[in-house]
Amino acid sequence: MKHFIINIGCEYGSGGPDIGKMVAESLGIPFYDRDLVDQVVEKLGVNRDLVEKADSGEENVKYEFDTTFGPRYANLTNRVIYTQFEVIHKLAAKSSCVIIGRCSNYILKDRDDCLNIFVYAPEEYKVKHIMEQKGVSQKEAQKLVKYNDGMLKSRYEYMTSSDMRDCRTRHMMIDSSILGLEKTAKYIMQLIDLRFEN
Repeated sequence: MKHFIINIGCEYGSGGPDIGKMVAESLGIPFYDRDLVDQVVEKLGVNRDLVEKADSGEENVKYEFDTTFGPRYANLTNRVIYTQFEVIHKLAAKSSCVIIGRCSNYILKDRDDCLNIFVYAPEEYKVKHIMEQKGVSQKEAQKLVKYNDGMLKSRYEYMTSSDMRDCRTRHMMIDSSILGLEKTAKYIMQLIDLRFEN
């Protein structure tokens, strides 16, 4: 099997992680999502809450100066970003895999073995998906979608100076509400097969 990386960016509630996991399981390759944060936490050796805040794109997250990191990383956000770049490059080099979010399409933009996909959906679909997934009310789901979509957008812009919904940075953009999660995963699989001729 050829070596390839599937980068899936997504709107919050669109089902991107679920779709990515289905694709990875079908292909029998590793799937990376929140566990990337865990690897960053382990490598940095700092408080997880601080890393979560920095990972969300908060620019003013700082910690006491440490000579291990040096002045370049006095801002924890920049340290988290730098470490995520390292982790993603290592994962991509190690084996074929599916990576959810983390600006991986941007981080791996110089590789020619990547397929960059963006999953989106109408507001009402995302709200319904979050209600079902998290067992929350419609009002709470609406708040979660608004907050997390805004955070993802800001984080992507902070890290890449571009819009995560820019079609010029993606090979496919798909509305998951059209086919549903399982069929969207199958549709993406068809593109993978054609692109990498597995």
